[in-house]
Amino acid sequence: MSQDAIRRVVQVDLGPRSYPIAITTGLDDLPQQLSARLKTRRALVVADANVAPRARSVMERLANAGWRADAEVLPFGESTKSIPALAQLYSALARLPADRYTAVIAIGGGVIGDLAGFAAATFNRGIPLVMMPTTLLAMVDSSVGGKTGINLTEGKNLVGSFHQPSLVYIDLNALETLPGREYRSGFGEIVKYGVILDPDLFSYVEESVPLLLQRDPGAVSRVVGRSCELKAEVVRQDEREETGMRAILNYGHTFAHAFENVLGYGAWLHGEAVSAGMVCAGRLARRLGWVDDEFCNRQERLLERLRLPITPPDVSPDELIAIMKRDKKNREGRTRFILPRRMGEVVLHEGVPESDVRSVLAI
Repeated sequence: MSQDAIRRVVQVDLGPRSYPIAITTGLDDLPQQLSARLKTRRALVVADANVAPRARSVMERLANAGWRADAEVLPFGESTKSIPALAQLYSALARLPADRYTAVIAIGGGVIGDLAGFAAATFNRGIPLVMMPTTLLAMVDSSVGGKTGINLTEGKNLVGSFHQPSLVYIDLNALETLPGREYRSGFGEIVKYGVILDPDLFSYVEESVPLLLQRDPGAVSRVVGRSCELKAEVVRQDEREETGMRAILNYGHTFAHAFENVLGYGAWLHGEAVSAGMVCAGRLARRLGWVDDEFCNRQERLLERLRLPITPPDVSPDELIAIMKRDKKNREGRTRFILPRRMGEVVLHEGVPESDVRSVLAI
């Protein structure tokens, strides 16, 4: 990512829990950003093995700025978002020892952010958290909004907490070494923002597929910044999913979480599962008469051009439906879906006939 990429700050406005999303290229101002948001110079840096070199660079910069930082490097992959890995972080924090001002700095993708965030949310009843996402998906989604958690065998993200970070620091240079499949996975969430809130973003991605796949700095900066703005506004309106507004961010996710669960976490990347999940949600809305063929075809064409899956995995619909019935959005045993009404608008809907769900899974 070239040094002339756009530098900007997006504010997440939550009163006393407000924080900035700093979108930049490089780590030059990281110590200053941290000092502006934290009352400490003590931290535990949490990273996965794939980004260990970046974690070392962060620690060197912190040391040069007078910080004392220890590191905990965990295995890469969805299986790390687990109770044993959480216990490992608790032990690392206890050994520091961490007080209520000690910061957890999460460097990596959504797995590390969710896991380290949950450790920060619960150790000493809550300590500061800094998100430094290194994947496109984490930059536009999981690093913003305060959702933290781990997986259980029974389902994804079933144990977790809301814990807003003090700072989200997005260094777009981290995308330079991101493997192609991991990079493309992030577009599942970016396309989602277009469908649920911003038809202009959807159109821009349609027009810019070649540039985006080539990691053009200007195009990437634009979609990352706009996605963060949209996520920040939704979180501002419904921080803890109490009004139903924030639930729209789960467009495609009821299907996606079932796909990830039944295939085994990590077989599909999250953005890949979301892509196929959005296709299923679109087709389900079409069965209900809410959207037409053009909506579904347009969504599917874009996801396919971005080299993302557009069909559900070849597994039993019965097994997938059983998993969906445990989704966190459900109420009193009724499965609820986020479904499109038109490009830029989705709604939370319950009471979908199981036969219709089965039909879209069988395609």
